[in-house]
Amino acid sequence: MNLAEGDGVFTVSENDVELLRYTYRPDIDAFECPSPSFHPLRTLAGDVVTGNRPHDHRWHKGLAMTASHLDDQNFWGGVTYVRDRGYEVLPNVGSQVHRNFVELAPEGVVEEIDWLTSGGQKWIEERRTMAFTVEPDAWTLDFTSDLRNVRDTPLEFGSPTVHGRELAGYCGFFWRGPRSFEHGEVLASDDQSGPELMGRKASWLAYLGTHDEVDHTSTLLFTPAPDHPEVHWFVRNSPYAVVNPSLAFYDPLHLAPGDTLHLRYRLLIANGSWSRSHLSTRATSYTW
Repeated sequence: MNLAEGDGVFTVSENDVELLRYTYRPDIDAFECPSPSFHPLRTLAGDVVTGNRPHDHRWHKGLAMTASHLDDQNFWGGVTYVRDRGYEVLPNVGSQVHRNFVELAPEGVVEEIDWLTSGGQKWIEERRTMAFTVEPDAWTLDFTSDLRNVRDTPLEFGSPTVHGRELAGYCGFFWRGPRSFEHGEVLASDDQSGPELMGRKASWLAYLGTHDEVDHTSTLLFTPAPDHPEVHWFVRNSPYAVVNPSLAFYDPLHLAPGDTLHLRYRLLIANGSWSRSHLSTRATSYTW
């Protein structure tokens, strides 16, 4: 495995395939919430499994850590849902600013990030850890985010559903799939399946998509750590592919001053279409 860094980006490659590109100093409009993000993510076969700046939501950036509502601020980008009024353009879009790398190596990356409000106030200090593991037909991203409230008052993570919009509870670790993944297959623990998983609980969730141009399918398996705060899934396969193990789907999550919210996810990216039994066996075999 090889890691290369330069000009606000690092990449990780295996056997001449660039598995990921991580942009930690993005040059984008403030309205889109400048933040570190992964795009593209690729399978070992070289197939891209992320979408970036789609025409319907320019602020969707491959795979990213977000907060659609953090008190009155928006760390997701774009419009903000306001109770009884709908989505509005507000002067409340913050940014996540890369401070430095504590570690930057193929074995793992440790990054420090400041969450700044639209007015430039620092509310969160994040320590983000990323590790990568390659197998014969899949590779895994381990992603840990420790979010420390450095404000002197509590912080409230929320979502459009918390603020009154039905089944729109997105907040947190958010993946946008490529356009060809529309109408992909959604599978989850406890024999659950389909977009009906929106707002439900599951210990793991997988998205299986088909690529344009090449005769390939790919599987993404999302698994929050067992000690993660309660997860309800935000998931769609139409009109586009998105997956988010939400922090605050129905109810707000509060973070006291000085406290740290510990989040950990494992994302497996595999060649081909994995069966439910294969996915279940893998997810339940994880050690954390």
